[in-house]
Amino acid sequence: MSESIEIENQLTQDQCSLTPPGYGFDASASRIMSEGGGTGYINAYVDELIPDVVEKMYSSSPTTSDLTAAISGVALVYTRGGDFHGVFTERDYVLWSSSRDTSETLPERLNYSKSKESEIGKYSTPAEKVVTARVEENASKLLRKMKDSNIRHLLLTKSDGVPENKEDVVGVISMRRIMNVVVSDERLSLQALAKKFPTLVASYDPVEALKAERTSYANELAKREGVGKQDVIKFGTALTILGGVGIFLTESSWLHDHADLGMILIFILGYVGIIFEELFEFNKAAVALLMSTALWITYADFYNSGGKAVDGVLGELKEQLSEVSDICFFLLAASTIVEVVDAHQGFKVVTNAIKTDSKKQLFWIIGFLTFFLSSILNNLTVTIVMVSLLRKIIPDDDDRRLFGAMVVVAANAGGVWTPIGDVTTTMLWINHQLSTIPTVTELFLPSVVCLVGSLFFLQNKIVEDEPGAAKKAVPEASSLAPRGKLVFGAGIACLLAVPVFSELTGLPPYLAMLTGLGAMWTLTDAIHMGDEKEAEGLKVPAALAKLDTSGILFFLGILMSIGVLDKSGLLKELAMFLNDNLPGQEIIATVIGIASALIDNVPLVAATMGMYDLAEYGTDDRLWQLIALCAGTGGSILVIGSASGVALMGLEKVDFLWYLKNVSFGAAVGYFAGIATYLAESALLKGGGLGGITNLVAEAQAQIPQFAQIDWHGMGVQAANAIDVVATAVQ
Repeated sequence: MSESIEIENQLTQDQCSLTPPGYGFDASASRIMSEGGGTGYINAYVDELIPDVVEKMYSSSPTTSDLTAAISGVALVYTRGGDFHGVFTERDYVLWSSSRDTSETLPERLNYSKSKESEIGKYSTPAEKVVTARVEENASKLLRKMKDSNIRHLLLTKSDGVPENKEDVVGVISMRRIMNVVVSDERLSLQALAKKFPTLVASYDPVEALKAERTSYANELAKREGVGKQDVIKFGTALTILGGVGIFLTESSWLHDHADLGMILIFILGYVGIIFEELFEFNKAAVALLMSTALWITYADFYNSGGKAVDGVLGELKEQLSEVSDICFFLLAASTIVEVVDAHQGFKVVTNAIKTDSKKQLFWIIGFLTFFLSSILNNLTVTIVMVSLLRKIIPDDDDRRLFGAMVVVAANAGGVWTPIGDVTTTMLWINHQLSTIPTVTELFLPSVVCLVGSLFFLQNKIVEDEPGAAKKAVPEASSLAPRGKLVFGAGIACLLAVPVFSELTGLPPYLAMLTGLGAMWTLTDAIHMGDEKEAEGLKVPAALAKLDTSGILFFLGILMSIGVLDKSGLLKELAMFLNDNLPGQEIIATVIGIASALIDNVPLVAATMGMYDLAEYGTDDRLWQLIALCAGTGGSILVIGSASGVALMGLEKVDFLWYLKNVSFGAAVGYFAGIATYLAESALLKGGGLGGITNLVAEAQAQIPQFAQIDWHGMGVQAANAIDVVATAVQ
């Protein structure tokens, strides 16, 4: 209480510091020792055993003085003649215990503890290395010494230098002991301030101060460039959503009269939200699911309906869900199998085979390796695996970005020519627009030409280093465990067996893929039986946890949305429009491929599946094969045109403009070369040899003037009229 009064008296004077002189960080070592109680150490002789000394340091029933010693955990070591030898602390005890534990057996450790090797003098810090301080020094200087010397105790002496005997020692002061006094002084000072300035202290609210600080930080963030535009966009989005909900809830007569236009508007708005996902900050899976729900509600309750879904619409909904589920289960099972193989490092079988000393050779090797891997594996997975490999063998960032772009082109081209490669080809195959053997035989060569054309252009941007540079970058091949080889072989076999299973049994492909997943699940459980903890991340449940569930839900929403546009007949009308205004199927497929550079190819292919009747354009028709080729390879023209490109943007920080400047032209060269190769191949196989090519050239020449005579102005007028109708509806 007297100390509090003394501090308050000091504060009544013109003092600027929180605590008066002699208190807080200005407290002297002598004052700290007097308030702490005791000397802070015990005495020991050099020939005493460490276990005995430690027992005295941490006695269970110490005296007041020993209590302080136990808190400090310090022993001052002297010779039997009384000369100062050194200091023993917890750090020295750790060194001794480490030496003791090198003994192999417990009896040996016990003997070590009782031998001369455990004398305290052998492990104590010698006198010449002990850091000392004078009793006149304040807390600030004491703490600075501790920090500079990386210690927690100081030896206080009556004079400068190391003490010669016990009489020169005042005590041992610890960091905790110093801080106890400093904190106590500052707490008393704050109490004194509260008494002297009650209005000032009472007006300070820590919670309100924190709120004000957060508000200030938020205002600073709001000043950043582009934040205002984002706020406007978000506000407009919120109004649009609320307006749409209001139209549904009020059962607007306009929506009854213009349900088809409403469905188109919903699809456009939803697709804008998907394309500009990063701008709106809405996950594309959520947008796709909401879009599909809004479309089905509009179709069921407003499109030629009395306000409630009828049995016919419910039947169409179940039919569409059944078709979409086939693809979702197929993707789920295939992605899980690939995850399991990757968890067992099975892809080392492939990466260990890479050996070259030229960057250009490495460029072609990785290109074709990616091409063939993506024909049997998911494009996205292949891209992730190959980019991970590039990080190990391509040290230069610019080169690695170019190699990564090549991986995108190769993955998209390689996924076209097999039913289990690219997801768009899989969609066409599952829905019987394509079959296995014609797809492989007729799309393989165009896919290769697409890859070669792009790689031939892109390789000119590679600058060779000194001889052997690439070889130095490639790591040494590492061995793969037998289990890894087994899982790799089983996984590839399951993926390759899917089309065989489907052809032999006539059952849908998703059932074959689920069967393969069940086989992989059983295999991994069997080979890891008994080592559950070690193999926890290698089994199928762990692979399922890693899956991109939002991606599968995105497919669900998109395909359900396209399905309702198909059921309503809107896609049929679009197909008729394209047929009436574009000069041929080849042009239609080419336009779809170019559009896939901007728009995800999944909804584009899904739209074409509903636009053209399978009865009119049968299985393996040239239209379906061209759509598979164009939609798959066209996504390489821009980095945002495919899942592989988007993955590259995230993994290697490749931006849109860099890709556009360095890769897009080369990808476009390969794209058009692939289309030309397919048309020439189709003419040779189905049009009678060289005569077929002649007919193809003549047909192309005939279509040029027809294409030039398209009424582009009329199409523009129709688009403007549609926009006016939408604007009127919004108003």
